[in-house]
Amino acid sequence: MGIRDCKECYGAVSRWLHWGMALLIAWQFATASARVLAKDSALDQFMWATHKPMGLLLLILALLRVAWLLSNAGRRPPSISTPARLGHLAMYALVIAIPTLALLRQYGSGRAFSPFGLSLMPGFEGKIEWLMAPANLFHGWLGWLLLALIVGHIVMALLHGRRPGDEDVMRRMWGKG
Repeated sequence: MGIRDCKECYGAVSRWLHWGMALLIAWQFATASARVLAKDSALDQFMWATHKPMGLLLLILALLRVAWLLSNAGRRPPSISTPARLGHLAMYALVIAIPTLALLRQYGSGRAFSPFGLSLMPGFEGKIEWLMAPANLFHGWLGWLLLALIVGHIVMALLHGRRPGDEDVMRRMWGKG
């Protein structure tokens, strides 16, 4: 099993990025769910404190993943269909758009942002409403759309491994192509 992708399966870097992002996305949905279902509880306070830094980490991994995808163009396993290709593109777009909107909202709020102890946004007096408005409107809704796409992605990956005549696409991401 190599580091780079091949026609039969994804390489170690693609698999690490895929499963690492899957864990981070699961954590993000857990923090959002705790926020909705147990607002102002100790669980909410603990989990919500991680939402923004983990969102930034997710954005960084998504950008790295796109760069890695482009560097492996032509080597990767082929998409099994146009709907699969479009679904993957939609998930990539959302995983980049959602935290980008949140960062714009964070900056527009004037509040400081120091993820992992690094001063990314020092903060300022006042607000920039037009930077905050898109995230206020779309961040949450796009997040739940991403969840729906992920559920569909998982269901289809499992189905393709069990239907006669279909390719077991899970083997590609487990490294057993």
